[in-house]
Amino acid sequence: MFPKSKVTEIYCMADDFCKKFTFQQEKYMIEYKKTKHRNKPNRMSDAEIMVILILFHSGGFRCFKHYYKEYVCKHLKHLFPRQVSYNRFVELEKEVLLPMTIFIKKVLLGTCTGISFVDSTSLRICRNQRILIHKTFEGLAERGRCSMGWFFGFKLHLIINDKGEILNFMFTPGNVDDREPLKQGKFLENIKGKLCADKGYIGQALFENLFLNGIQLVTKVKNNMRNSLMSIADKILLRKRALIETVNDELKNIAQIEHSRHRSFNNFIANSLSAIAAYCFFEKKPAIDVNFVNNGQLSIF
Repeated sequence: MFPKSKVTEIYCMADDFCKKFTFQQEKYMIEYKKTKHRNKPNRMSDAEIMVILILFHSGGFRCFKHYYKEYVCKHLKHLFPRQVSYNRFVELEKEVLLPMTIFIKKVLLGTCTGISFVDSTSLRICRNQRILIHKTFEGLAERGRCSMGWFFGFKLHLIINDKGEILNFMFTPGNVDDREPLKQGKFLENIKGKLCADKGYIGQALFENLFLNGIQLVTKVKNNMRNSLMSIADKILLRKRALIETVNDELKNIAQIEHSRHRSFNNFIANSLSAIAAYCFFEKKPAIDVNFVNNGQLSIF
């Protein structure tokens, strides 16, 4: 759990952003003409809801209902004096999906350093034995295959830098090819330099397209492929690709981005976004120390 000073910092950042977001949103909203319409604000602000969601994913809690009723309502009353019931809070979660997404994209994401890592991880929404009777994500989730076998759910595609900071993310159904997000310009916006990936991203057309946009895709070669010369620096970077696996592990085992208790798609998105936001606020992130020495060689410690 974050210390009180960190919680205050998160709230101030979220509150400042929500005020700017609301101001910009009202400029483009169509005025509702009916006189009976009430524009009464919610009891809890969007910033408070966002902070509570972020704190849940940073404190090692497993059940959000128990966390809200037994921890927030009893021990954080001084920080959130205008609390609502648990059922009402679940209803308000869907109202912060858009501001939460933009808050992460515009405020919390890191900066590209010229060395990036890309990978995807599975987000299972039920056990394989329950795939045929699962109805919550019918028409949305799909069966996919990863290194751990078959699963039913979604994929989280991540790009991080050498400091462990998330540069961009995307959610897709489980059957989407890992290379598909790299074909979209928005996913690679502000990415430059070397992009390290596993063998699942191998593709001549993809490599050429990225190279024309200033991105060098660095991957290992398959056994049946003709080996090409690779610099020592690229080989060292590929050996450090486990960095993004560590980030995926922290998202799943610390931030709890994956569980099988979702009852709506909005709940799934709110849980995933708040887990990513919580990770962005972690003080210690997995990182590698990259230094370019005077003779042009790359050293990693």
